[in-house]
Amino acid sequence: MTKRDFLAVEDWSYEEVEALLALAARVKRGEVVGGLERKVLAMVFLDPSLRTRTSFETGMFLHGGHAVVLEPGKGSWALETEDGVVMDRDTVEHVTEAARVLGRYADALAVRSFPRGADWATAREDAVLRQFARHCEKPVINLESSRRHPCQELADAFTLREKLGETRGRKFVLTWAWHPKALPTAVPVSAALAAARMGMDITIAAPEGCDLDPEDVARIQSLAREAGGGRMTVVHDQSAAIAGADAVYAKSWGPVSLYGQPEAQRAWFDRSRGWRLTAEHMRTTRGGKGIAMHCLPVRRNVEVDDAVLDGPRSVVVDEAENRLHVQRALLLSMIGSVR
Repeated sequence: MTKRDFLAVEDWSYEEVEALLALAARVKRGEVVGGLERKVLAMVFLDPSLRTRTSFETGMFLHGGHAVVLEPGKGSWALETEDGVVMDRDTVEHVTEAARVLGRYADALAVRSFPRGADWATAREDAVLRQFARHCEKPVINLESSRRHPCQELADAFTLREKLGETRGRKFVLTWAWHPKALPTAVPVSAALAAARMGMDITIAAPEGCDLDPEDVARIQSLAREAGGGRMTVVHDQSAAIAGADAVYAKSWGPVSLYGQPEAQRAWFDRSRGWRLTAEHMRTTRGGKGIAMHCLPVRRNVEVDDAVLDGPRSVVVDEAENRLHVQRALLLSMIGSVR
């Protein structure tokens, strides 16, 4: 039997994703019990996590399975991820053997690995994630990589439909927000892809020069068209972009054209510090009732103001809860059974 990985949502068909979302709704309503008895999920975190780790561990437990969590270099051997390297320094175990062995122990393997590499051309290849997928004989789940956060994407799609009902033709705004560090593009791209899949009209608001990977932008545009004629535009006026929005998703990211250039990144970020999501912005959404979204963790009063996060239009905690439900559906579909 050929294994099926979950590295990016777009690798799965529209019908398969719709089935996942429908199952997630059943799971959230409490209609599905069991289904993962005697199943084991091994998770490898090369980078930190709160929601992803906790929601996957909880999901396995709730359906009768078990999760094993490994943090290389913190209780398990430091991993070497480069091929052909002479391992005479700090790394002890190569990803090749680690992936193969974990595939013998567990029914699925899940991996988090943020961007690595001196330049974007290298980092965008998601080499670490793809090495695990290549060498593990069991299904591999992407827990966030350089270019995609597919579990967050599922949760965002589920949340948009849950909160807005009919999403086709509704206005989704992805707004850049200032952050003291240049963050990966995986979440903003995945959020826009979620909205595109829902057939929404997408506006990306960001300072000039805050570019995403051109291939990812093209994918957002094509998916929006395929899902019902949605459009995607890029603007540099945050307030104008948010006016009339049905959903506003605040997220920071570093321009890919400046990846690996820390001094240039700092100078660019210093020029763009005024960008954050405020209560005044939210009052200009459609009827003042647009929803405010963020993947979390969020830097309060830096990316998003307290008044937004604690206000009635914030759905960030619901969005985080929905991570649990869509991932339960994903696990049941990949390694379990529904009865």
